[in-house]
This record gives sequence, C-alpha cells and structure tokens, in this order.
Amino acid sequence: MADRLEVAVLGAGIMGAAMARNLCRSGHAVRIWNRTRAKAEPLAADGARIADSPADAVRGADVVLTALYDGAATLETMTAAAPGLRPGTRWLQSTTAGLDGLTPLAALAAAHGLVFYDAPVLGTRGPAEQGTLTVLAAGPREGRETLTSVLDAVGERTLWVADDGASGAATRLKLVCNSWVLTLTHGTAEALALANGLGVDPRSFLDAVAGGGLDCGYLRAKSSAIIDGDYTPNFALTTAAKDARLIVEAGEANGVRLDVAEAGANRFARAEARGHGEADMAATYFASFEDHSA
Repeated sequence: MADRLEVAVLGAGIMGAAMARNLCRSGHAVRIWNRTRAKAEPLAADGARIADSPADAVRGADVVLTALYDGAATLETMTAAAPGLRPGTRWLQSTTAGLDGLTPLAALAAAHGLVFYDAPVLGTRGPAEQGTLTVLAAGPREGRETLTSVLDAVGERTLWVADDGASGAATRLKLVCNSWVLTLTHGTAEALALANGLGVDPRSFLDAVAGGGLDCGYLRAKSSAIIDGDYTPNFALTTAAKDARLIVEAGEANGVRLDVAEAGANRFARAEARGHGEADMAATYFASFEDHSA
C-alpha cells in the first residue's frame, strides 16, 4: 500500500488486539506491546511484531495508538515509551481517560514533541473485530491525512470534533455517549431482573416491545447475554465500572447531578465485588439479587 505506516499499538486487550489485527490486515507494519506478553503473542500470526517494551514498540513508529485501561495506565506506559519516541510522531490516544486523566497525557505529548490526537472510540468487541468502530477525534487538521489509513482500518466512521486534542472535546463527547450506553445496559439488566422476580418470561417482555419505539439493538444484545447466561466479555464490567466513575466525576465537576449514572456506578461496584469484573458488563444483572448466582 502506498501509505503503509509503522504503527505501534500499546495494549492488547479486547479493543487493542482487534485494532492491531485490522491494522495488520490493512497492510501496515504493526508492533504491539502489552504488559502481559501472552495477550499480545497471538497477533504474531497476523503479522505483528511483539515488542519487549513500550520503548521498543514505539521506536521509529509513524503513529502510536494507545488502547489501555485508563489514563493512569496510559501515562505510565507512554512515560516508559519515552526513550523510543521521536518528535513529530502522531499519537492516537483511544483510552477513555476522563477529563482529569487526559490533561497529563496532553502534557506528556507536548513535552516530547508528539502530535496529540484524542481519539476514543465507540463500540465493543464485535465492531472492534470488524473494523467498524466510530472514532471520536480531536487534533490538528494538518497531518490528519497521514492518519486516514489507520483510522479507516479500525473504524467505519471518524467524527472530528475539534482541532486540539488537548481540549478534551473528544473525551467529553465519549463520556456523554458512554453515559447512554451504560444507562441502556443497566435498564436492560433491571428489566430482566424484575421479570425474574415477578415470574415473567423475559422473552414476553422482548415480544411486547418488538419493533416499536422502545426496542433497540442494544436491548437485544444485552438481553441475549443475560437470557443465555453468556457473559463472554464484549466490554468488561470492570472497565464499564471505571467509565461510570469517570462520568459521575465529570458531572460533579461541572455542576451536573447524575442520579442514574451514580446508581449505575454503584451497581457495577456490587457486581464487581461479587466476582463479575471480568464478565461482560451485562453482568450488572447480578447486582439486583442478594444471591449473585440468580
């Protein structure tokens, strides 16, 4: 490919591994690093080179893509990568870092002369694997063309919201979007939990709303996970819990009371405490019962 780039991917979790695989398939030269090397090693079969350290991964890269748990993990990893960074490298920061978490990342980018793009994504395992994520991006107009092939490999749409990655515009939009995603997840879980408690067949509920304004694809997806008892993580509950905390904190910092979001964060915390942290976030269902095996 004419625009084949050297891309370093830091993080081989659900999202990072899928994005790295799609970057390999699109013809880019990919180096990947993960704290637990075993999670990165399967990507060698797709053509990625497994790096021994963050600095090794980013050395000589045209683009660095971070897909890590949170802002603190991203800051720690990029600090470790510093010896291999070179000025002018474009950094696509895709972590849901929160407003406070984003500030030190932008400062680190400025200190090392990196071109900083805040680029969190909308989507879970399926869209990540299919390369159909939506990228919410903020960063300089000049040089965006260099990123086009990378963004096209991981997503089907890029929504540019600002010309300054450090502005937090993309992260703010991601928090708003995630607040809706988590509300839908909790609403689905509670409706099915109530059906359980009242002795109502949950499929009757789904039949009742089918095709109407109350129906939606997310309701169907999370209902299927709960009804089938299949909590294979598309988006891990522990990560959803982190995002919920960031949403509540952002609301508090800006004078917005988020009662539903705060209650949802508490549900995630209960489910996580009961051992469901690595399950799909639909496992918030178990927070409705004293017996978490319900």
